[in-house]
Amino acid sequence: MFTNSAFLVLNNRVVAALCALFILYYRGEDIKPAAPVWKFSGISLSNSLATLCQYEALKYISFPTQTLGKCGKMIPVMIVGTIISGKKYSLKDYGAAFFLTLGCTLFFLLGDIGTSHSSKSDTPWGLFLVAGYLFCDGFTSTFQEKLFKGHSMSTYNQMLYVNLWSGLLSIIALVGADQLWESIEFCFVHPSLFFMATGLSLCAMFGQLVIYYTIKEFGALIFSTIMTTRQFFSILLSCLLFFHPLTAGQWFGTIIVFAVLYYKAVDHKPHSHPPANAAQNKV
Repeated sequence: MFTNSAFLVLNNRVVAALCALFILYYRGEDIKPAAPVWKFSGISLSNSLATLCQYEALKYISFPTQTLGKCGKMIPVMIVGTIISGKKYSLKDYGAAFFLTLGCTLFFLLGDIGTSHSSKSDTPWGLFLVAGYLFCDGFTSTFQEKLFKGHSMSTYNQMLYVNLWSGLLSIIALVGADQLWESIEFCFVHPSLFFMATGLSLCAMFGQLVIYYTIKEFGALIFSTIMTTRQFFSILLSCLLFFHPLTAGQWFGTIIVFAVLYYKAVDHKPHSHPPANAAQNKV
């Protein structure tokens, strides 16, 4: 069994960096960093730690528990955004985040979500790693948004240099732990690992393309909302397609999630202003 999470992180970053470099070259964009290189290191460090915590956590907790933990993405993003970017969220934003998290939690806890049950018991260290993943991930998306707003850069420029930094950090970690050559040798002995790791890296790369675009265009909080609800909708769709009956608790959680999403959609619609002539007539 292959247990080196840092090597998987390195694979992910190399594939993503090559993809970003190819797109920049194809689009004729400047390959030079659009911001001071050191500014990409903070995103890289938190992103690498988040990915490492995510992979490591599965050694100590079950997959359904990790999926449930990811429902809490929005709260850390709001906390980190307040601390780092000085953002001010309204009580409506905090209330929406709380009830959306509550609805997803109820849905996952109060019924069969169609995932294989593992005999693995959840350990405190595994739960700590999930918490570390949530806050590191919240820092990553918030700092990405701040970098996009502070500098004129494309999504691919940021993607390239963040992944280059992440790859460098992964190599340093592997060399420091004397695991780099051991991991490479494992790939030669078990070639199937190379193809599995490459498939994982390609999925992560396509995910990054969407993530960077979403954060640049809509912000970190909207991104965390999407990441929270996507898990809910994937499980709900599975239940509907394969005729898994929902419990009363799951229906209650579903109603909460849809109510919050409807409220956010209506609340963010642009309000129409009265025509200037009408306003003058009233005066």
